[in-house]
Amino acid sequence: MADPIGNAGWAGPPQHQQQYQQQQQQQQQQPPQMQVVPPQMQMHQQQSSAPPSSSITNAPSVQSSASRTSRNSEVTPPPRGDILPTSADEEFEDGRVRNAEAVTKIRDAWIYTQISARAKDFTQYRNVRIFLGTWNVNAKGKDEPLDSWLCADWGPNGENSPDIIAIGLQEMVDLNAVNVAVDNKSAQKNQAWLDRIKMTLNSRKNSGNDPNRAYTQISSKYLVGLMLCVFVKAPHRTRVKCVHTDSVGVGVMGMMGNKGGVSVRLQFYDSTICLVNSHLAAHRENVAGRNADFHNINSKLQYDIGYEAAKQSIQNGSLSQWATGSQTIGVADHDIAFWMGDLNYRIDEAMSTDEVLNLSQTGALDRLWQNDQLNIERAEGRCFQGWEEGQLNFLPTYKYQPGTDFYEQRPDKKLRAPAWCDRVLWVAQDPSFLKQLNYTRSELNVSDHKPVMSTFVATIKDVIESEREKVYQSVMKRLDEYDNQSLPMVGLDRTELNFGEVRYGKSKSLPIRITNTGKVVAQFRLVPKLDESAVCKPWLRVLPTYGMIIPGDKDTTVNFTINVNNEIAGALNSGREVLEDIIILRLENGRDYYITIKAKYGRSCFGMSVDELVLYNDPIRNVPLDPIKRVEKYGTDQTAVLCVPKELWRILDAIYAKGLHERDLFSISGYKEEIDSIRECLDTSEPFGEFRIHSMVDALVSFLISLSSTIVPPNLLPNTIEIDAQNVQAYARSLLEGLPPIHYNVFVYMISFFRECLLHKQQNQLTTVKLARLCVTCLVTGGRMDESKQGAQRQKSMHLLMIHFLESSSI
Repeated sequence: MADPIGNAGWAGPPQHQQQYQQQQQQQQQQPPQMQVVPPQMQMHQQQSSAPPSSSITNAPSVQSSASRTSRNSEVTPPPRGDILPTSADEEFEDGRVRNAEAVTKIRDAWIYTQISARAKDFTQYRNVRIFLGTWNVNAKGKDEPLDSWLCADWGPNGENSPDIIAIGLQEMVDLNAVNVAVDNKSAQKNQAWLDRIKMTLNSRKNSGNDPNRAYTQISSKYLVGLMLCVFVKAPHRTRVKCVHTDSVGVGVMGMMGNKGGVSVRLQFYDSTICLVNSHLAAHRENVAGRNADFHNINSKLQYDIGYEAAKQSIQNGSLSQWATGSQTIGVADHDIAFWMGDLNYRIDEAMSTDEVLNLSQTGALDRLWQNDQLNIERAEGRCFQGWEEGQLNFLPTYKYQPGTDFYEQRPDKKLRAPAWCDRVLWVAQDPSFLKQLNYTRSELNVSDHKPVMSTFVATIKDVIESEREKVYQSVMKRLDEYDNQSLPMVGLDRTELNFGEVRYGKSKSLPIRITNTGKVVAQFRLVPKLDESAVCKPWLRVLPTYGMIIPGDKDTTVNFTINVNNEIAGALNSGREVLEDIIILRLENGRDYYITIKAKYGRSCFGMSVDELVLYNDPIRNVPLDPIKRVEKYGTDQTAVLCVPKELWRILDAIYAKGLHERDLFSISGYKEEIDSIRECLDTSEPFGEFRIHSMVDALVSFLISLSSTIVPPNLLPNTIEIDAQNVQAYARSLLEGLPPIHYNVFVYMISFFRECLLHKQQNQLTTVKLARLCVTCLVTGGRMDESKQGAQRQKSMHLLMIHFLESSSI
């Protein structure tokens, strides 16, 4: 059979793409500082290695992320769903409805908020040392001693040894395509490094065989070449709780692990600590890529600490988690957070490589520091806003000739400007709770990076239960003054919310303000409608779902947010769903309020199928959602008027025009604002603006993944047959023959486009393996992962098939 893909190639030379421009990150508003005030005490320069004093009462097991403390007047809801009581509502003859279990939960949440505002009244504080070390090992390192890096400032008898040690490595393994796509050597390397670090920390030389100076591993997390491990001194082990880990890949296609971050969060005594190790985008000119990687990792690192842990954390004055209505927390929601790693920020290109090299070799650091990209970006508020870093008083840590202490200048190697790629930053809810003692580097020389380390003294909270009980009794006395007086009354500023037109993938929110108009405590909650289990439809999110307002407190705001995703878009396009709902707000021991929700969906090509899209020459936004109106406009016997969706043709044509030779094509994430605008142009048939090619590519991938049915139907995926070199051609022919007509057209069209991309692989850095993986994601799985053994085998077989389609000249 003739090669249908080979005959559908692209024509014409690609156009030159303008240089990738820097992304301007919007400044993010910083949350208020924690209200806990420590007692007047001197921050010690050194911390004893003796076990914790028995005079401080052990606090209960608390799981926390230390966000800011809520004000007394703020309503503090728990995680959505947890407030739904298990017992039935009780109805009275006068029409009142009450649920004793719900009342208790709401009451408890308010009590904990009041207690947290007075945390300083029942908390003692202790100083502890925290050590952080980061090193890009460049896939090297076997036998060299690590003492000069990990144990340099411990003192002759370990008197300055840290209480907590966190070590972050980058490039444990070579970041080649195989290691990035498959966990090939990472687990083995991770364990080898863990063993070396443990052996160093607990060697006789460093611990003196003293059990109180020994270190216990708390947790570790790795992602391809990234590793983060955390140790504490043995006497503190029982005071470490609520350990959680997470990882985020931001590398190839914005998700692979060649670049990204790994994290460990924990509770130490009654303070919460978060640690992040990251490896950000490379290349001196790619500042915007590094900024984007930071924001991506920072927003995606999440820790589900649980309902009870959040509640107890509030009681200890560490967490205003109820205010967000979620038990999932982020990096910034901790008492103390550290961020280290190969952040890859370089010396600004305004300085020549030779000038940077000369200043680095002579130790003239002032000018280098002034032109450091991370310092510039932080000052402009484009990354790490609110984070702190110590003075850079050591030589740039990159790039060295491995095995030497000389910057890389060999004639056969590319000359790179030295830079402080390896950094340690921190943020604390109360800045007085953290002091940096040193910030320096080690002279280990097996890698092209030098290790960096920093030691801190941190003030840690230790709750005294007896004092906390006194605060509790005081809060209860205030609450009792308002109970049992009369029925509650509230006022809603509106009971109808009309969102107007909402768009695919863009959240839209409207608030309702609730005022306590009575003289007693008002407790409210959202309840499901009759015979339903959820308080609202899946396209609507309401926060908070319950609350409590004391007379005189400020109004409580309940936010209603609509978000249309793939699943909802499919239901709206088919007419199975409309954006209308009624929410029931129940006032405990009072009446119900009914809130009407209405919105109109601005139809989008995202979330539709290719079979639907080829039916219309009109902009998809103009195609009626109502089936009757659609029939009136287009008739009952609609047939395809296009070979492939016009939206797919437009975006591929635009990418081709901008230049397939663009470096890091399909590897750098686009800009969200541009992607949203591109989607709007596709839906309305408006001309494209001057969008960056990476945003166009990102929009293309998002469009293909969003399709309601994949290009390759699931029934064509191999089940038990293992694809190999002998049967790949036959199976490829069988797959093409089994594709529905429109799916066949799109499949051939996309493979032709990817083949054209590979013609420029020297410039765009694409490989057949990378594009084959992208084909599987976009055309076969739709971005959905099958974790089963059979699913993994299918994906492997489809990957081989896609390589065949991309490489073979005939089928």
